[in-house]
Amino acid sequence: MAVGDQPIILKRIKKAEHGGHHGGAWKVAYADFVTAMMAFFLLMWLINTTSPEQKRGIADYFAPAAVSQTTSGSGGILGGASLSNAGSKASGSKDIIQALAPDAPQNVTDSGQSQSQANRQPLASQEQKEDADFASAAQSLRQAMQDMPELAELSKQIIVDQTPEGLRIQLVDQEGRSMFKENSAVPNDRAKVLLNAVAKVINELPNRISISGHTSANAGGGEAASDWGLSSARADAARQILQSAGVDPDRIYQVAGKAGSDPLYPDDPMLPGNRRIAIVLLRERPVLPPDQGL
Repeated sequence: MAVGDQPIILKRIKKAEHGGHHGGAWKVAYADFVTAMMAFFLLMWLINTTSPEQKRGIADYFAPAAVSQTTSGSGGILGGASLSNAGSKASGSKDIIQALAPDAPQNVTDSGQSQSQANRQPLASQEQKEDADFASAAQSLRQAMQDMPELAELSKQIIVDQTPEGLRIQLVDQEGRSMFKENSAVPNDRAKVLLNAVAKVINELPNRISISGHTSANAGGGEAASDWGLSSARADAARQILQSAGVDPDRIYQVAGKAGSDPLYPDDPMLPGNRRIAIVLLRERPVLPPDQGL
């Protein structure tokens, strides 16, 4: 080293160690957390979308049905049980099964059903068939009124609904659109068109028919003595048109006049809509067996 040259000093700084590098371990933990949350929300979604029957089925699937619940033998769920009293244990599962098994009913048919169940099923199936037939007939009438221009403008004068008696078709008056002349039992052209359309629907079903005529209340709010005869005559006139349109006379069960005793609009008995012809396709109840009382 020459004289006057300053020495070169090298400093080495040793950094303190703060522990090892964590790497990607936190990513694994975060991925597990996200997976668990997805599974939780999926479970909550399944619980909300399944029906009570499906939940019951799932619970039954995971229920330990194969484990015997008898406490005979040595006691406990897995305790031994003898198949008969001859064994070394106490009364076994055989006695339990015999005690819980009910006696078979006396009137069981070959199909495994009691006689009362076998009788109720035809009644229920017939009611369902009638409801389906009535719904189809009502739809046919609505479709016919849409397809025929002469009926489209009269669609508001027909009311179709199902009652405990059967399928009811009502032909109602509207303001300025009556079906009969005032105090007359002779139907006008509008009524004839509607009745002919109804006859086509009636002919699709075999049910018996009830026809009733109705009038509105008079200005005094009551019923005139002539309303009974007038409503009866209008119902009979409707019957004649239906028969001329092909309805079998043997299917006519009842023709009645009810005057204003059964208004369609009880709050306002004087409304024109209370003047109507009601045609009901009656529900056909089968004759009950002798051993089935009411």
